[in-house]
Amino acid sequence: MNPKKLFSNEAFDVLKIDNVRYFLTYRFVMTCATMMQSIVIGWQVYSLTKNVLLLGVIGLVEAVPQVGIALFAGHFADIWDRKKIIQYTTILLLLGAGILLAYSVPELDCYTRFGIFPMFITIFLTGFVRGVLMPAHTAFLGQIVPRDKLTSAATWNSTNWQLAAVIGPAFGGLLYGFSGVVPAYTGVFILYAFAIYLISRVKSQRVAPVINTDENIFERISVGVRYVFKNQILLGAFSLDMFAVLFGDAVALLPVFASDILKTGPEGLGVLRAAPAVGAILMSVYLAFNPPVNRSGRKLLWCVVGFGLAIIAFALSKNFYLSAFLLLLSGSFDNMSVVVRGSILQLYTPDEVRGRVAAVNSIFIGSSNEIGTFESGLTAKYMGTIPSVIFGGCMTLLIVGIAARKAPKLRKLELKDAV
Repeated sequence: MNPKKLFSNEAFDVLKIDNVRYFLTYRFVMTCATMMQSIVIGWQVYSLTKNVLLLGVIGLVEAVPQVGIALFAGHFADIWDRKKIIQYTTILLLLGAGILLAYSVPELDCYTRFGIFPMFITIFLTGFVRGVLMPAHTAFLGQIVPRDKLTSAATWNSTNWQLAAVIGPAFGGLLYGFSGVVPAYTGVFILYAFAIYLISRVKSQRVAPVINTDENIFERISVGVRYVFKNQILLGAFSLDMFAVLFGDAVALLPVFASDILKTGPEGLGVLRAAPAVGAILMSVYLAFNPPVNRSGRKLLWCVVGFGLAIIAFALSKNFYLSAFLLLLSGSFDNMSVVVRGSILQLYTPDEVRGRVAAVNSIFIGSSNEIGTFESGLTAKYMGTIPSVIFGGCMTLLIVGIAARKAPKLRKLELKDAV
């Protein structure tokens, strides 16, 4: 790496914008809260039920409302004040954290009285809220960042998210392990409250929407869907990420690996859950000074291959430290996909349709993450934990081969040509 380039201010220019700093800090705090809540729910449900399938059901229950509302949310993200959407939905996430906290208070004895059902209702409602929030998040970033700094913003946004994904699970696992479930949920609640304050500090002028008054809501939604499916680069990048993570992600099964295979507790689970994000941060730091604007498509495809191979090796590992390292590698490879896909969405989408395109992307993400969680739980139930993860890694490699053949424009992508 060129030392002059390393210590230049160019990579940090986008962070000089006040709105960007406040927004990224908000995303960091909110993501910490979300990741903490996710790991606490997973460990709590598994410790209460010892049912691996329920770990998959958690993802499905969250994904169904998230995917179901996404297209409508994208429509409104293009015609409503995006900052207000973010504020109100974050308040609802705060209320959800409060419900989970109250449910876990030992004196109330809610599990004995009501079982696990109320937790899944809260997870369902949380998924609905996140389905509204995600398109507004993505579109809002493009609204407050100049076009020539969008790739840099996408990189820092990914770095910010991944840093939170390290701290959130690690802090959640440690807090749960040493202090219990109530302090863990209390931490989540406090972070969401702070996130609400931070987003209120962002000052942005609302972009006047471009609306064809002859179109109804379904016609406007279809515009965003058609825009993605007619663009081979957008569709290829979204599909590659969706199917690779859908089959290859082992996060949902980490409580099983931690408890039954690697013989560690919630503290170890926090480390395993954070390991991919550590790798992603390392990759993000590299990309901040070396943006993936040259040979972007080929780099994307090869990194997904690396992700699949790392997941297969993780499934075969019986050593905690080796497993954590392999998850770190998987995160570093996956982050290339995150940065390239985020840059593509911002650079290849006009602002007036960005909310709807972001909604389509959120469906792909929701399918890969939450529905992928269900797929992991289901295959683990019937194939066994280790064979199911090996199967997922092999499917990821197959998906890369299909994408390389069917989406030549993605394979030849050069982001520098779109800036």
